[in-house]
Amino acid sequence: MMLKIISLLFCLVLPSLYAHADREITDQLGRKVIIPDRVDRIVVLQHQTLNLLVQLGATDKIVGVLNNWREQLGADYERLAPSLATVPAPGDLTHVDPEALVALHPQVVFVANYAPRSMIERLQHLGIPTIAISLRSGKAEQLAKLNPTLEDENKAYDEGLKAGIRLIGTVVNRPQQAEELITAAFSQRELIQARLRDIPDSQRVRVYIANPELTTYGSGKYTGLMMAHAGAVNVAAATVLGYKQVSMEQVVAWNPQVILIQNRYPQVVNEIKTQPVWQVIDAVQHQRVWLMPEYAKAWGYPMPEAMGLGELWLAKKLYPAKFQDIDMQQQADRWYMRFYHTHYRGDN
Repeated sequence: MMLKIISLLFCLVLPSLYAHADREITDQLGRKVIIPDRVDRIVVLQHQTLNLLVQLGATDKIVGVLNNWREQLGADYERLAPSLATVPAPGDLTHVDPEALVALHPQVVFVANYAPRSMIERLQHLGIPTIAISLRSGKAEQLAKLNPTLEDENKAYDEGLKAGIRLIGTVVNRPQQAEELITAAFSQRELIQARLRDIPDSQRVRVYIANPELTTYGSGKYTGLMMAHAGAVNVAAATVLGYKQVSMEQVVAWNPQVILIQNRYPQVVNEIKTQPVWQVIDAVQHQRVWLMPEYAKAWGYPMPEAMGLGELWLAKKLYPAKFQDIDMQQQADRWYMRFYHTHYRGDN
């Protein structure tokens, strides 16, 4: 009964909100969505899209966010977009409060490609244009999966990121900014590949990415590509599909030479360095347990700064002699000033 009342109330305000609803876009699930000519009120229920909107200069259009954005983006993200601290949070990646959402009068809602179908249908029933973002391309049957099987991972994520940024830029009327962000994202690929070309596969560094509760990224995720582009071998790629929990026995058997931890999970660094079970691993014995910088967003989904900065950072960490001329602090500060409009304050 309550949902019907909410739907009726929302329909009463549709004429004023969507008086110029004359654009049709296709989201990354292949769905056709009609949106207003000008979009000024957005609810974002996916942290990747939220990060992209901030870099596209559309923070002022955000009227609602996912409730755990601080956890997903990291404790320091608020300084990059201070206004988010006071924005209402009507849901998360997989749930939404219809009443709280309608009260925000959104013109568009961004959701993750793997948001439950029932959630997307509920938003459609309310008459709210709902746009799913995956930042990857691929076969139709894989588009809605959290852990997809991809025939060509590089192509899927390279094309998917470009398409996703362009789509978001189109929705928020920032097409030029979207193209600038895409160009910056792919600007370092050729340099890295040229400098690592002579390193044989047998000599490439074996790397494991450690998340809380022994979860890691295997094949089908951008994180593995990030490692490969930086000249590393993801030890989990052959046995793990997507993002999954593994056993400590498996990590010991992999015996990685380097362990990476995402900036948003600093507590994992201390666990690895202090818990006895980790001490037999090569990376721990040789003190190669590295907390990734803020911009190296190893989220499983690609981000522009993870490509444009993160891959370069990792390549330099793994093979410092080949990148002695690269100053990552300068590189990061230039990016942050350009897209976040503030200086980079982290360590490299």
